[in-house]
Amino acid sequence: MKKRHEQKLIINSIAVFIILNIPLIFIFNSDKSVFGVPIFYFAVFCVWAISILISYVVLKRHYE
Repeated sequence: MKKRHEQKLIINSIAVFIILNIPLIFIFNSDKSVFGVPIFYFAVFCVWAISILISYVVLKRHYE
């Protein structure tokens, strides 16, 4: 794997760490729900799923 693709994965990891940090995640702490799931859990799992999707795309396209 090339250095720039490793950098993309590192940036993805850092971004997820920052987004899932306590002060930012409390933005979604409310009593409302989406599809019957509280917004807090919905946001956490959406960020997690998007992170996995980005990692998959980087690895699938650029794995050498």
